[in-house]
Amino acid sequence: MDGDSGAATDFVMTSIEYVFSGALIPLAGVLLGISIWRHQERSTLAAAGREKAALLGAAQREAEAIVREARLSANEEAMKLRSETERRLNEREALVNRQLENLVREEKSLRSQREELEGKLAEAQRLRKESADLAQQRREQLAALSKLSEAEARAAFLQEVQNGSLRDAAQMSQHILEDARASAEEKARRIISVAIQRYAGNHTFETSTATVNIKGDEMKGRIIGREGRNIRAFESATGVTVLIDDTPGAVVLSGFDPVRREIAREAMERLILDGRIHPARIEEVVAKVTEEMDALILRTGNEAVMKLGLAPMHVEIVKLLGRLHFRHSFSQNILSHSIEVAQLMGLMAAELGIEVASARRAGLLHDIGKAVSHEVGGAHALVGAEIVQRYGEPEPIVNAVASHHGEAPSTSLLGILVSAADAISASRPGARSETVLTYIKRVENLERIGLSFPGVEKCFALQAGRELRVMVQPGEVSDEQAFMLARNIARKVEDDLQYPGQIRVTIVRETRCVEFAK
Repeated sequence: MDGDSGAATDFVMTSIEYVFSGALIPLAGVLLGISIWRHQERSTLAAAGREKAALLGAAQREAEAIVREARLSANEEAMKLRSETERRLNEREALVNRQLENLVREEKSLRSQREELEGKLAEAQRLRKESADLAQQRREQLAALSKLSEAEARAAFLQEVQNGSLRDAAQMSQHILEDARASAEEKARRIISVAIQRYAGNHTFETSTATVNIKGDEMKGRIIGREGRNIRAFESATGVTVLIDDTPGAVVLSGFDPVRREIAREAMERLILDGRIHPARIEEVVAKVTEEMDALILRTGNEAVMKLGLAPMHVEIVKLLGRLHFRHSFSQNILSHSIEVAQLMGLMAAELGIEVASARRAGLLHDIGKAVSHEVGGAHALVGAEIVQRYGEPEPIVNAVASHHGEAPSTSLLGILVSAADAISASRPGARSETVLTYIKRVENLERIGLSFPGVEKCFALQAGRELRVMVQPGEVSDEQAFMLARNIARKVEDDLQYPGQIRVTIVRETRCVEFAK
Protein backbone atom coordinates (compact mmCIF):
# COMPACT_ATOMS: atom_id res chain seq x y z
CA MET A 1 0.00 0.00 0.00
CA ASP A 2 2.74 2.35 0.96
CA GLY A 3 4.54 1.51 -2.22
CA ASP A 4 1.55 2.21 -4.33
CA SER A 5 0.96 5.39 -2.47
CA GLY A 6 4.57 6.54 -2.97
CA ALA A 7 4.43 5.71 -6.62
CA ALA A 8 1.26 7.64 -6.96
CA THR A 9 2.79 10.55 -5.21
CA ASP A 10 5.84 10.58 -7.50
CA PHE A 11 3.58 10.31 -10.49
CA VAL A 12 1.56 13.30 -9.31
CA MET A 13 4.67 15.36 -8.68
CA THR A 14 6.10 14.40 -12.05
CA SER A 15 2.84 15.35 -13.66
CA ILE A 16 2.76 18.68 -11.87
CA GLU A 17 6.35 19.39 -12.97
CA TYR A 18 5.41 18.61 -16.55
CA VAL A 19 2.39 20.86 -16.32
CA PHE A 20 4.40 23.75 -14.90
CA SER A 21 7.15 23.19 -17.44
CA GLY A 22 4.59 23.26 -20.26
CA ALA A 23 3.06 26.48 -18.91
CA LEU A 24 6.34 28.32 -18.34
CA ILE A 25 7.68 27.81 -21.87
CA PRO A 26 4.89 29.81 -23.56
CA LEU A 27 5.02 32.41 -20.84
CA ALA A 28 8.73 32.81 -21.34
CA GLY A 29 8.12 33.13 -25.07
CA VAL A 30 5.56 35.84 -24.49
CA LEU A 31 7.89 37.67 -22.16
CA LEU A 32 10.72 37.33 -24.66
CA GLY A 33 8.50 38.66 -27.48
CA ILE A 34 7.44 41.61 -25.36
CA SER A 35 11.06 42.31 -24.56
CA ILE A 36 12.03 42.12 -28.25
CA TRP A 37 9.07 44.35 -29.23
CA ARG A 38 9.99 46.93 -26.61
CA HIS A 39 13.61 46.84 -27.81
CA GLN A 40 12.52 47.35 -31.42
CA GLU A 41 10.18 50.18 -30.38
CA ARG A 42 12.99 51.88 -28.47
CA SER A 43 15.26 51.44 -31.52
CA THR A 44 12.54 52.91 -33.80
CA LEU A 45 11.98 55.84 -31.46
CA ALA A 46 15.71 56.45 -31.26
CA ALA A 47 15.99 56.37 -35.06
CA ALA A 48 13.01 58.70 -35.39
CA GLY A 49 14.59 61.05 -32.86
CA ARG A 50 17.83 61.02 -34.78
CA GLU A 51 15.98 61.65 -38.09
CA LYS A 52 13.98 64.45 -36.47
CA ALA A 53 17.16 66.04 -35.11
CA ALA A 54 18.76 65.75 -38.56
CA LEU A 55 15.71 67.35 -40.22
CA LEU A 56 15.67 70.14 -37.64
CA GLY A 57 19.37 70.74 -38.19
CA ALA A 58 18.95 70.84 -41.99
CA ALA A 59 15.94 73.19 -41.68
CA GLN A 60 17.89 75.44 -39.33
CA ARG A 61 20.87 75.53 -41.71
CA GLU A 62 18.55 76.29 -44.67
CA ALA A 63 16.84 79.07 -42.68
CA GLU A 64 20.23 80.54 -41.78
CA ALA A 65 21.23 80.44 -45.47
CA ILE A 66 18.00 82.20 -46.49
CA VAL A 67 18.54 84.84 -43.80
CA ARG A 68 22.13 85.39 -44.99
CA GLU A 69 20.96 85.71 -48.61
CA ALA A 70 18.19 88.14 -47.59
CA ARG A 71 20.68 90.22 -45.62
CA LEU A 72 23.06 90.30 -48.58
CA SER A 73 20.23 91.34 -50.91
CA ALA A 74 19.08 94.01 -48.48
CA ASN A 75 22.63 95.30 -48.15
CA GLU A 76 22.96 95.47 -51.95
CA GLU A 77 19.67 97.39 -52.25
CA ALA A 78 20.73 99.72 -49.44
CA MET A 79 24.05 100.35 -51.16
CA LYS A 80 22.26 101.07 -54.47
CA LEU A 81 19.87 103.47 -52.74
CA ARG A 82 22.76 105.11 -50.94
CA SER A 83 24.74 105.53 -54.17
CA GLU A 84 21.67 106.91 -55.98
CA THR A 85 21.01 109.33 -53.13
CA GLU A 86 24.63 110.44 -53.12
CA ARG A 87 24.51 110.93 -56.91
CA ARG A 88 21.38 113.08 -56.66
CA LEU A 89 22.86 115.07 -53.80
CA ASN A 90 26.02 115.63 -55.84
CA GLU A 91 23.97 116.76 -58.84
CA ARG A 92 21.97 119.18 -56.69
CA GLU A 93 25.13 120.43 -55.07
CA ALA A 94 26.65 121.02 -58.50
CA LEU A 95 23.48 122.84 -59.59
CA VAL A 96 23.58 125.01 -56.49
CA ASN A 97 27.26 125.73 -57.11
CA ARG A 98 26.54 126.75 -60.71
CA GLN A 99 23.72 129.02 -59.56
CA LEU A 100 26.01 130.55 -56.95
CA GLU A 101 28.64 131.13 -59.62
CA ASN A 102 26.02 132.77 -61.81
CA LEU A 103 24.99 134.98 -58.90
CA VAL A 104 28.61 135.93 -58.27
CA ARG A 105 29.07 136.83 -61.94
CA GLU A 106 25.83 138.80 -61.89
CA GLU A 107 26.97 140.61 -58.76
CA LYS A 108 30.27 141.49 -60.43
CA SER A 109 28.39 142.73 -63.48
CA LEU A 110 26.11 144.84 -61.31
CA ARG A 111 29.12 146.19 -59.44
CA SER A 112 30.79 147.19 -62.70
CA GLN A 113 27.58 148.79 -63.91
CA ARG A 114 27.31 150.66 -60.65
CA GLU A 115 30.86 151.92 -61.00
CA GLU A 116 30.11 152.98 -64.56
CA LEU A 117 26.97 154.79 -63.44
CA GLU A 118 28.90 156.46 -60.63
CA GLY A 119 31.42 157.66 -63.21
CA LYS A 120 28.63 158.98 -65.39
CA LEU A 121 27.10 160.64 -62.33
CA ALA A 122 30.44 162.31 -61.54
CA GLU A 123 30.66 163.46 -65.15
CA ALA A 124 27.11 164.79 -64.94
CA GLN A 125 27.95 166.66 -61.75
CA ARG A 126 31.01 168.16 -63.42
CA LEU A 127 28.91 169.23 -66.39
CA ARG A 128 26.33 170.64 -64.02
CA LYS A 129 29.00 172.71 -62.31
CA GLU A 130 30.28 173.96 -65.65
CA SER A 131 26.72 174.73 -66.66
CA ALA A 132 26.22 176.71 -63.47
CA ASP A 133 29.39 178.72 -64.14
CA LEU A 134 28.34 179.39 -67.72
CA ALA A 135 24.90 180.32 -66.51
CA GLN A 136 26.34 182.88 -64.18
CA GLN A 137 28.43 184.37 -66.97
CA ARG A 138 25.45 184.34 -69.33
CA ARG A 139 23.32 186.01 -66.72
CA GLU A 140 25.84 188.80 -66.32
CA GLN A 141 26.15 189.21 -70.10
CA LEU A 142 22.38 189.29 -70.56
CA ALA A 143 21.99 191.82 -67.80
CA ALA A 144 24.68 194.02 -69.38
CA LEU A 145 23.51 193.74 -73.00
CA SER A 146 19.73 193.55 -72.79
CA LYS A 147 19.38 195.79 -69.78
CA LEU A 148 16.71 193.39 -68.49
CA SER A 149 15.88 193.03 -64.87
CA GLU A 150 17.45 190.19 -63.02
CA ALA A 151 14.12 188.37 -62.67
CA GLU A 152 13.42 188.60 -66.41
CA ALA A 153 16.92 187.50 -67.32
CA ARG A 154 16.66 184.64 -64.84
CA ALA A 155 13.35 183.48 -66.30
CA ALA A 156 14.68 183.55 -69.89
CA PHE A 157 17.84 181.77 -68.88
CA LEU A 158 16.00 179.11 -66.86
CA GLN A 159 13.77 178.38 -69.80
CA GLU A 160 16.80 177.95 -72.06
CA VAL A 161 18.54 175.76 -69.48
CA GLN A 162 15.42 173.67 -69.03
CA ASN A 163 15.16 173.05 -72.77
CA GLY A 164 18.83 172.17 -72.95
CA SER A 165 18.61 169.82 -69.98
CA LEU A 166 15.61 168.05 -71.43
CA ARG A 167 17.45 167.66 -74.71
CA ASP A 168 20.55 166.29 -72.96
CA ALA A 169 18.43 163.94 -70.85
CA ALA A 170 16.62 162.67 -73.93
CA GLN A 171 19.91 162.06 -75.73
CA MET A 172 21.37 160.27 -72.71
CA SER A 173 18.22 158.18 -72.34
CA GLN A 174 18.35 157.25 -76.01
CA HIS A 175 22.02 156.31 -75.70
CA ILE A 176 21.32 154.15 -72.64
CA LEU A 177 18.42 152.45 -74.42
CA GLU A 178 20.59 151.70 -77.44
CA ASP A 179 23.24 150.15 -75.19
CA ALA A 180 20.55 148.17 -73.40
CA ARG A 181 19.13 146.88 -76.68
CA ALA A 182 22.60 145.76 -77.75
CA SER A 183 22.89 143.45 -74.73
CA ALA A 184 19.18 142.83 -74.19
CA GLU A 185 19.00 139.54 -76.07
CA GLU A 186 21.74 137.84 -74.06
CA LYS A 187 20.38 139.15 -70.77
CA ALA A 188 16.85 138.18 -71.77
CA ARG A 189 17.93 134.59 -72.39
CA ARG A 190 19.63 134.44 -69.02
CA ILE A 191 16.68 135.99 -67.21
CA ILE A 192 14.20 133.68 -68.93
CA SER A 193 16.30 130.60 -68.16
CA VAL A 194 16.53 131.57 -64.49
CA ALA A 195 12.80 132.29 -64.41
CA ILE A 196 12.02 128.90 -65.95
CA GLN A 197 14.26 127.16 -63.41
CA ARG A 198 12.63 128.94 -60.47
CA TYR A 199 9.04 129.23 -61.68
CA ALA A 200 6.76 126.30 -60.89
CA GLY A 201 3.33 127.78 -61.48
CA ASN A 202 0.21 126.04 -62.71
CA HIS A 203 0.47 127.57 -66.17
CA THR A 204 3.88 126.05 -66.87
CA PHE A 205 2.76 122.67 -65.46
CA GLU A 206 -0.43 122.58 -67.53
CA THR A 207 1.14 123.69 -70.82
CA SER A 208 4.29 121.55 -70.66
CA THR A 209 3.12 118.24 -69.13
CA ALA A 210 0.86 115.31 -69.89
CA THR A 211 -0.41 112.83 -67.29
CA VAL A 212 -0.90 109.07 -67.76
CA ASN A 213 -2.84 107.22 -65.06
CA ILE A 214 -1.47 103.93 -63.71
CA LYS A 215 -2.59 101.45 -61.05
CA GLY A 216 -0.26 100.34 -58.30
CA ASP A 217 3.40 100.75 -57.56
CA GLU A 218 4.23 97.51 -59.36
CA MET A 219 3.64 99.22 -62.72
CA LYS A 220 5.88 102.10 -61.66
CA GLY A 221 8.66 99.62 -61.05
CA ARG A 222 8.16 98.06 -64.47
CA ILE A 223 8.22 101.49 -66.12
CA ILE A 224 11.49 102.31 -64.33
CA GLY A 225 13.04 98.94 -65.11
CA ARG A 226 16.13 97.35 -63.68
CA GLU A 227 18.50 100.13 -62.64
CA GLY A 228 16.32 102.60 -64.58
CA ARG A 229 17.04 101.20 -68.05
CA ASN A 230 13.38 101.31 -69.20
CA ILE A 231 12.80 104.92 -68.21
CA ARG A 232 16.10 105.98 -69.79
CA ALA A 233 15.19 104.19 -73.02
CA PHE A 234 11.76 105.88 -73.05
CA GLU A 235 13.20 109.36 -72.46
CA SER A 236 15.83 108.81 -75.15
CA ALA A 237 13.26 107.60 -77.68
CA THR A 238 10.64 110.32 -77.06
CA GLY A 239 12.73 113.34 -76.00
CA VAL A 240 10.56 114.08 -72.93
CA THR A 241 11.21 113.78 -69.21
CA VAL A 242 9.32 111.08 -67.26
CA LEU A 243 8.42 111.90 -63.64
CA ILE A 244 7.44 108.81 -61.66
CA ASP A 245 7.19 109.78 -57.98
CA ASP A 246 5.82 113.33 -58.22
CA THR A 247 2.14 112.41 -58.67
CA PRO A 248 0.56 109.38 -56.94
CA GLY A 249 -1.22 106.98 -59.27
CA ALA A 250 0.09 108.71 -62.38
CA VAL A 251 3.13 109.20 -64.58
CA VAL A 252 3.89 112.79 -65.59
CA LEU A 253 5.48 113.45 -69.00
CA SER A 254 7.21 116.83 -69.19
CA GLY A 255 8.38 118.65 -72.32
CA PHE A 256 7.85 121.91 -74.19
CA ASP A 257 7.31 120.30 -77.62
CA PRO A 258 3.58 119.41 -77.75
CA VAL A 259 3.99 116.89 -80.58
CA ARG A 260 6.69 114.94 -78.76
CA ARG A 261 4.64 115.14 -75.58
CA GLU A 262 1.61 113.67 -77.37
CA ILE A 263 3.74 110.87 -78.88
CA ALA A 264 5.13 110.08 -75.41
CA ARG A 265 1.65 110.04 -73.86
CA GLU A 266 0.22 107.67 -76.48
CA ALA A 267 3.28 105.39 -76.33
CA MET A 268 3.16 105.23 -72.51
CA GLU A 269 -0.54 104.32 -72.53
CA ARG A 270 0.07 101.54 -75.04
CA LEU A 271 3.02 100.14 -73.08
CA ILE A 272 1.00 100.13 -69.84
CA LEU A 273 -1.93 98.41 -71.58
CA ASP A 274 0.33 95.83 -73.21
CA GLY A 275 2.37 95.16 -70.06
CA ARG A 276 5.56 94.27 -71.94
CA ILE A 277 7.95 97.06 -71.02
CA HIS A 278 11.59 96.74 -72.01
CA PRO A 279 13.94 98.87 -74.15
CA ALA A 280 13.34 97.00 -77.42
CA ARG A 281 9.56 97.11 -76.97
CA ILE A 282 9.72 100.79 -76.02
CA GLU A 283 11.61 101.68 -79.21
CA GLU A 284 9.16 99.64 -81.27
CA VAL A 285 6.06 101.30 -79.77
CA VAL A 286 7.52 104.83 -79.95
CA ALA A 287 8.49 104.30 -83.59
CA LYS A 288 4.97 103.09 -84.43
CA VAL A 289 3.30 105.97 -82.57
CA THR A 290 5.65 108.46 -84.25
CA GLU A 291 4.72 107.05 -87.65
CA GLU A 292 1.02 107.33 -86.79
CA MET A 293 1.53 110.87 -85.47
CA ASP A 294 3.23 111.92 -88.70
CA ALA A 295 0.28 110.53 -90.64
CA LEU A 296 -2.16 112.33 -88.32
CA ILE A 297 -0.28 115.62 -88.72
CA LEU A 298 -0.32 115.29 -92.51
CA ARG A 299 -4.01 114.34 -92.50
CA THR A 300 -4.91 117.26 -90.20
CA GLY A 301 -3.04 119.73 -92.43
CA ASN A 302 -4.75 118.40 -95.57
CA GLU A 303 -8.14 118.63 -93.88
CA ALA A 304 -7.51 122.30 -93.07
CA VAL A 305 -6.53 123.01 -96.69
CA MET A 306 -9.55 121.12 -98.06
CA LYS A 307 -11.91 122.74 -95.55
CA LEU A 308 -11.05 126.15 -97.03
CA GLY A 309 -11.25 124.88 -100.61
CA LEU A 310 -7.66 125.82 -101.41
CA ALA A 311 -5.34 124.38 -104.03
CA PRO A 312 -2.86 121.71 -102.83
CA MET A 313 0.18 123.02 -100.97
CA HIS A 314 3.71 121.73 -100.54
CA VAL A 315 3.80 118.69 -98.28
CA GLU A 316 6.17 120.39 -95.81
CA ILE A 317 3.78 123.32 -95.44
CA VAL A 318 0.92 120.86 -94.89
CA LYS A 319 2.93 119.13 -92.15
CA LEU A 320 3.60 122.43 -90.41
CA LEU A 321 -0.12 123.26 -90.57
CA GLY A 322 -0.85 119.90 -88.94
CA ARG A 323 1.63 120.64 -86.15
CA LEU A 324 -0.29 123.86 -85.38
CA HIS A 325 -3.14 121.64 -84.16
CA PHE A 326 -1.04 120.77 -81.09
CA ARG A 327 -0.04 124.35 -80.25
CA HIS A 328 -1.97 127.04 -78.38
CA SER A 329 -1.62 130.79 -77.91
CA PHE A 330 -3.36 132.27 -74.85
CA SER A 331 -5.54 129.09 -74.68
CA GLN A 332 -6.55 129.49 -78.38
CA ASN A 333 -5.75 126.60 -80.73
CA ILE A 334 -3.49 128.07 -83.42
CA LEU A 335 -4.77 125.88 -86.29
CA SER A 336 -8.40 126.75 -85.48
CA HIS A 337 -7.36 130.40 -85.23
CA SER A 338 -5.63 130.22 -88.63
CA ILE A 339 -8.70 128.66 -90.26
CA GLU A 340 -10.88 131.36 -88.70
CA VAL A 341 -8.55 134.10 -90.00
CA ALA A 342 -8.63 132.52 -93.47
CA GLN A 343 -12.43 132.51 -93.48
CA LEU A 344 -12.54 136.16 -92.38
CA MET A 345 -9.98 136.98 -95.08
CA GLY A 346 -12.19 135.37 -97.69
CA LEU A 347 -15.21 137.41 -96.63
CA MET A 348 -13.31 140.71 -96.61
CA ALA A 349 -11.60 139.93 -99.93
CA ALA A 350 -14.96 139.24 -101.55
CA GLU A 351 -16.26 142.60 -100.34
CA LEU A 352 -13.17 144.38 -101.72
CA GLY A 353 -13.23 142.54 -105.02
CA ILE A 354 -9.80 140.88 -104.73
CA GLU A 355 -8.98 137.20 -105.22
CA VAL A 356 -10.63 135.17 -102.45
CA ALA A 357 -8.38 132.08 -102.77
CA SER A 358 -5.17 134.08 -102.27
CA ALA A 359 -6.68 135.88 -99.28
CA ARG A 360 -7.69 132.60 -97.64
CA ARG A 361 -4.27 131.13 -98.39
CA ALA A 362 -2.53 134.07 -96.71
CA GLY A 363 -4.86 133.85 -93.71
CA LEU A 364 -4.24 130.11 -93.27
CA LEU A 365 -0.46 130.51 -93.48
CA HIS A 366 -0.05 133.71 -91.41
CA ASP A 367 0.95 131.93 -88.16
CA ILE A 368 2.85 128.99 -89.69
CA GLY A 369 6.07 130.32 -88.12
CA LYS A 370 4.76 129.18 -84.73
CA ALA A 371 4.98 125.54 -85.84
CA VAL A 372 8.77 125.44 -85.96
CA SER A 373 10.90 124.66 -82.94
CA HIS A 374 12.96 126.99 -80.79
CA GLU A 375 16.01 126.21 -82.92
CA VAL A 376 14.78 128.75 -85.49
CA GLY A 377 15.17 132.26 -84.07
CA GLY A 378 13.28 135.44 -84.91
CA ALA A 379 9.70 136.72 -84.89
CA HIS A 380 7.18 134.09 -85.99
CA ALA A 381 5.89 136.33 -88.80
CA LEU A 382 9.32 136.65 -90.43
CA VAL A 383 10.09 132.96 -89.85
CA GLY A 384 6.77 131.99 -91.43
CA ALA A 385 7.42 134.26 -94.42
CA GLU A 386 10.78 132.60 -94.98
CA ILE A 387 9.17 129.14 -94.83
CA VAL A 388 6.37 129.85 -97.32
CA GLN A 389 8.83 131.60 -99.65
CA ARG A 390 11.15 128.58 -99.51
CA TYR A 391 8.32 126.29 -100.64
CA GLY A 392 7.22 128.41 -103.59
CA GLU A 393 4.35 130.58 -102.32
CA PRO A 394 3.71 133.80 -104.30
CA GLU A 395 5.28 137.08 -103.17
CA PRO A 396 1.98 138.74 -102.07
CA ILE A 397 1.31 135.85 -99.68
CA VAL A 398 4.91 135.93 -98.40
CA ASN A 399 4.60 139.67 -97.71
CA ALA A 400 1.20 139.22 -96.03
CA VAL A 401 2.68 136.63 -93.64
CA ALA A 402 5.72 138.81 -92.88
CA SER A 403 3.79 142.04 -92.33
CA HIS A 404 0.76 140.95 -90.32
CA HIS A 405 2.39 142.13 -87.06
CA GLY A 406 4.25 145.12 -88.51
CA GLU A 407 7.71 143.50 -88.67
CA ALA A 408 7.76 144.26 -92.41
CA PRO A 409 5.94 146.90 -94.51
CA SER A 410 2.83 145.78 -96.38
CA THR A 411 3.14 145.88 -100.15
CA SER A 412 -0.44 144.79 -100.93
CA LEU A 413 -3.91 144.70 -99.42
CA LEU A 414 -3.37 141.12 -98.23
CA GLY A 415 -0.99 142.20 -95.44
CA ILE A 416 -3.49 144.77 -94.15
CA LEU A 417 -6.35 142.26 -94.33
CA VAL A 418 -4.35 139.61 -92.46
CA SER A 419 -3.61 142.10 -89.66
CA ALA A 420 -7.29 142.98 -89.40
CA ALA A 421 -8.53 139.38 -89.53
CA ASP A 422 -5.90 138.28 -87.00
CA ALA A 423 -6.98 141.03 -84.60
CA ILE A 424 -10.68 140.12 -85.07
CA SER A 425 -10.08 136.42 -84.38
CA ALA A 426 -7.85 137.10 -81.37
CA SER A 427 -10.26 139.62 -79.84
CA ARG A 428 -13.37 137.46 -80.31
CA PRO A 429 -15.06 136.99 -76.90
CA GLY A 430 -13.95 133.67 -75.45
CA ALA A 431 -11.30 133.02 -78.11
CA ARG A 432 -8.51 133.71 -75.67
CA SER A 433 -10.44 133.36 -72.40
CA GLU A 434 -11.15 137.09 -72.29
CA THR A 435 -14.62 138.64 -72.17
CA VAL A 436 -15.73 141.59 -74.25
CA LEU A 437 -15.97 143.84 -71.20
CA THR A 438 -12.42 142.97 -70.13
CA TYR A 439 -11.09 143.60 -73.63
CA ILE A 440 -12.92 146.94 -74.01
CA LYS A 441 -11.84 148.03 -70.55
CA ARG A 442 -8.20 147.24 -71.34
CA VAL A 443 -8.33 149.19 -74.61
CA GLU A 444 -9.97 152.18 -72.89
CA ASN A 445 -7.34 152.14 -70.15
CA LEU A 446 -4.56 152.02 -72.73
CA GLU A 447 -5.89 155.10 -74.52
CA ARG A 448 -6.53 156.88 -71.23
CA ILE A 449 -2.92 156.33 -70.12
CA GLY A 450 -1.62 157.67 -73.43
CA LEU A 451 -3.78 160.80 -73.29
CA SER A 452 -2.70 161.55 -69.70
CA PHE A 453 0.74 162.80 -70.84
CA PRO A 454 1.27 166.41 -71.93
CA GLY A 455 1.81 167.02 -75.62
CA VAL A 456 -0.29 164.00 -76.70
CA GLU A 457 -2.90 164.92 -79.30
CA LYS A 458 -4.54 161.56 -80.12
CA CYS A 459 -4.17 157.99 -78.94
CA PHE A 460 -5.34 154.73 -80.57
CA ALA A 461 -5.19 151.11 -79.33
CA LEU A 462 -4.45 148.79 -82.28
CA GLN A 463 -3.92 145.08 -82.94
CA ALA A 464 -6.46 143.94 -80.32
CA GLY A 465 -4.78 146.06 -77.68
CA ARG A 466 -1.24 144.88 -78.45
CA GLU A 467 -0.08 148.26 -79.79
CA LEU A 468 -0.67 151.82 -78.59
CA ARG A 469 -0.27 154.43 -81.35
CA VAL A 470 0.29 157.92 -79.89
CA MET A 471 0.08 161.11 -81.98
CA VAL A 472 1.95 164.05 -80.41
CA GLN A 473 1.93 167.76 -81.17
CA PRO A 474 5.22 168.56 -82.93
CA GLY A 475 5.41 172.04 -81.44
CA GLU A 476 5.34 170.72 -77.87
CA VAL A 477 7.26 167.43 -78.19
CA SER A 478 10.65 167.27 -79.90
CA ASP A 479 12.26 164.19 -81.41
CA GLU A 480 14.41 163.69 -78.31
CA GLN A 481 11.43 164.08 -76.01
CA ALA A 482 9.46 161.55 -78.06
CA PHE A 483 11.84 158.75 -76.96
CA MET A 484 11.34 159.67 -73.31
CA LEU A 485 7.59 159.94 -73.78
CA ALA A 486 7.41 156.43 -75.27
CA ARG A 487 9.41 155.05 -72.37
CA ASN A 488 7.28 156.85 -69.76
CA ILE A 489 4.05 155.64 -71.33
CA ALA A 490 5.37 152.04 -71.43
CA ARG A 491 6.33 152.24 -67.75
CA LYS A 492 2.91 153.56 -66.77
CA VAL A 493 1.24 150.77 -68.75
CA GLU A 494 3.40 148.21 -66.96
CA ASP A 495 2.53 149.70 -63.56
CA ASP A 496 -1.21 150.23 -64.07
CA LEU A 497 -2.44 147.37 -66.32
CA GLN A 498 -2.42 143.58 -66.38
CA TYR A 499 -2.30 142.10 -69.90
CA PRO A 500 -1.10 138.99 -71.74
CA GLY A 501 2.02 139.17 -73.88
CA GLN A 502 3.49 142.61 -74.62
CA ILE A 503 2.19 146.00 -75.77
CA ARG A 504 4.12 148.11 -78.27
CA VAL A 505 4.08 151.89 -77.73
CA THR A 506 4.63 153.88 -80.94
CA ILE A 507 5.07 157.67 -80.90
CA VAL A 508 4.22 159.51 -84.13
CA ARG A 509 5.51 163.08 -84.45
CA GLU A 510 4.49 164.70 -87.68
CA THR A 511 4.81 168.19 -89.11
CA ARG A 512 2.44 169.00 -91.97
CA CYS A 513 3.10 172.00 -94.19
CA VAL A 514 0.07 173.02 -96.26
CA GLU A 515 0.03 175.67 -98.96
CA PHE A 516 -2.43 176.43 -101.72
CA ALA A 517 -1.48 177.33 -105.30
CA LYS A 518 -3.80 179.98 -106.73
